[in-house]
Amino acid sequence: MASASFLKSSYVLKSEWTKGQSLRQLPSSSSVSLVRSRPTTFTVRATTSYADELIKTAKTVASPGRGILAMDESNATCGKRLASIGLENTEANRQAYRTLLVSVPGLGQYISGAILFEETLYQSTVEGKKMVDVLVEQNIVPGIKVDKGLVPLAGSNNESWCQGLDGLASRTAAYYQQGARFAKWRTVVSIPNGPSALAVKEAAWGLARYAAICQESGLAPIVEPEILLDGEHGIERTFEVALKVWSEVFYYLAENNVLFEGILLKPSMVTPGAECKDRATPEQVADYTLKLLQRRIPPAVPGIMASFLSGGQSEVEATLNLNAMNQSPNPWHVSFSYARALQNTCLKTWGGRPENVKAAQEALLIRAKANSLAQLGKYTGEGESEEAKKGMFVKGYVY
Repeated sequence: MASASFLKSSYVLKSEWTKGQSLRQLPSSSSVSLVRSRPTTFTVRATTSYADELIKTAKTVASPGRGILAMDESNATCGKRLASIGLENTEANRQAYRTLLVSVPGLGQYISGAILFEETLYQSTVEGKKMVDVLVEQNIVPGIKVDKGLVPLAGSNNESWCQGLDGLASRTAAYYQQGARFAKWRTVVSIPNGPSALAVKEAAWGLARYAAICQESGLAPIVEPEILLDGEHGIERTFEVALKVWSEVFYYLAENNVLFEGILLKPSMVTPGAECKDRATPEQVADYTLKLLQRRIPPAVPGIMASFLSGGQSEVEATLNLNAMNQSPNPWHVSFSYARALQNTCLKTWGGRPENVKAAQEALLIRAKANSLAQLGKYTGEGESEEAKKGMFVKGYVY
């Protein structure tokens, strides 16, 4: 791979670190000394050969009036959803539900991308057609969840880290051959448990390595550091933590030579903790979230697929908050990447009964259209069902 070498002569800032310092901080002027460093050489690698395709994929997913349907629940999590309507967690039942989702007539008018679990990427519909092909026919870009889940982070305050980097290059190459064109990697940060500097750095570094590996395989990565909704903290605390997390994330993305034009972001909207007594209005959520994006996200990033991760809001609240964010121009496409906020009413309407498939698909289309309008800043909230207004927060939710 072509590369260019440069000679850099620089000054280095030296300062004493404070014990327990959480993140990199600019030292005060009183503690800084300038020391002449030795000339150092560094290498900048050439952009991935997939650069043009990555940019095209990101722009397609971030197209006006459309967003992402997240249907990448693991088999275990999908089993919990099925159990809620009285169905067993069998491959046949998972196939039936996923077939319902991908085959909604007209879905591509409002959905630009669908994140799949590995089983779904290789799965056919109950009619025998590849699910990937069904999506592509509706101009919906297939995506794939590539992480291997959360495990305890040693040396932290009961925090987690995301595993899955081992073997990722070979897996992403295979996913590309199967038809996937973007990827998702979910890591989390817990406010009640800190967050510790260790957990934030681990999350940011893991996301950056994942993103670089995906781009080498032709998959546009969704960068998703989820700030969990658990806790009694207010919106200001969420905002403070989000600023730190996204600062670290983009530092390490740059360190790993990730092409910003070929990524998508999936940030949690800035909300109070789910157990906070002081609730925020959609306008407040929009104000804090946009302020976060403006301070931390480069304009080169084509799409912000905002999310209420862990199902903390009702379907209607998620849509109202997205609509509020699109009341003024943004340098990015600000849209949605929803799982339960699109599927909740659909799943309950279906109930596992073949005769309810059409009604369930119509329920999904209603939610997709509502969020399409919200992406365009035109959603009013009129005519919403009571089911769509019910909150979906689950304390300690495991994805």
